[in-house]
Amino acid sequence: MAGGQGETAPAAQASDVVLERLLRLHPKIIDLSLDRVWRLLERLGRPDQALPPVIHVAGTNGKGSLIAFLRAMLEAAGYRVHVYTSPHLVRFHERIRLNGDLIAEADLLNLLEEAERANGSEPITFFEVTTCAAFLAFARQPADVLLLETGLGGRLDATNVIPKPVLTAITPVSMDHMQYLGDSLAAIAREKAGILKPGVPAVVAAQQAEALSAIESRAREIGAPLRVGGRDWTFSVEAAGEGFTFQGGDGVPSRYPAPRLLGPYQNDNAAMALACVEALKGFRIDDTAIKTGMARAVWPGRMQRLTRGPLAECLPNGWELWLDGGHNAAAGAALGNAIDAWNADKSERRPLHVVFGMINSKVPVDFLRPLAARADSLTAVAIPGEPASHSAAESAGFARAAGATKVGEAASVAEALTNAANLAGANGAPARVLICGSLYLAGKVLADNG
Repeated sequence: MAGGQGETAPAAQASDVVLERLLRLHPKIIDLSLDRVWRLLERLGRPDQALPPVIHVAGTNGKGSLIAFLRAMLEAAGYRVHVYTSPHLVRFHERIRLNGDLIAEADLLNLLEEAERANGSEPITFFEVTTCAAFLAFARQPADVLLLETGLGGRLDATNVIPKPVLTAITPVSMDHMQYLGDSLAAIAREKAGILKPGVPAVVAAQQAEALSAIESRAREIGAPLRVGGRDWTFSVEAAGEGFTFQGGDGVPSRYPAPRLLGPYQNDNAAMALACVEALKGFRIDDTAIKTGMARAVWPGRMQRLTRGPLAECLPNGWELWLDGGHNAAAGAALGNAIDAWNADKSERRPLHVVFGMINSKVPVDFLRPLAARADSLTAVAIPGEPASHSAAESAGFARAAGATKVGEAASVAEALTNAANLAGANGAPARVLICGSLYLAGKVLADNG
């Protein structure tokens, strides 16, 4: 099976028809369980038993960025890497990478149809059936390692059928998906800790005390050795933002350049990738590969600057357009820190206009509060084609509740950008626009911007 050529799948695909059919199999009520996954894997011949060595990643924020760093470092060291992430931004193909390439359309179509036939008409969630199809792809093409991201939680996530991964990792845990995972940080952390396995080393990011206690409790129960950020490995960022120093288990500080991925929080993700590399047994990843990986890692929709395209052209010359898919309270705080980093440098300081849209399963006020305190204006939009999106009027109300005083609504992102430019006037100073609030919105923006 060949991986897809290039990074962008064609706009209209036969696989879209199958994906639509699979969506219709979704149970009316989601009961988190692995029963449906085990049933389908059995019918498919247990592809989960033929996977390459697995690095399993759970957490609330930073999973995708961590995987992007690990992928780049492993590939720079010469390893063949499969990757499974979700959700996608523009095309479903983004979720499955085979040896670095997006899965080819013909292969994806065949695998989805194979999984569909095996499942029949029985209820199964979209993520469950597509995860089983992805396992077929990963089992049939050789690779040295599979980077596997959970979809929701960990304990009962469809990816949690790997009895002995080579490494597990838990990124920072915060409040998100409370309707499925629990209404406390400890409950959510316990669900994430469900990916821990007996005797398998686990790297855990620095956590709030309540979350760490829950993770440590689970690790003790099953005998999973933990390496915890801030305790077993540390890092410190240089004042000028030109790099950071990492200190791992050997106690020797090592300096690394700033990662290619932008935003202060990417130093945290890069440092966690280093801790994972240190804990990973049976792989040789030297300092050159690590530095090369940090310089090559790409993860769209996370503090991504858009410099060309129809949406970028809505803004006057000299303006900056940024995109981030962050959507929960922790992501809002991280964006606040990124804005503070911009403002700390006089040469980077400029007016900031935020354009945002959110889905109705999130807690908008908590996400928006750090932005409301820092932005010159907030403009709300509905996410196009997303039934679960808040309306622009609803989102504008959340912005006001978060403390914003200059709040607007727009019918589209393009209109919001034009309004921001008009607000500044012809003689206004070049400003910065940040689009945020949802990965679904980020995907629409990337698709519309070309």
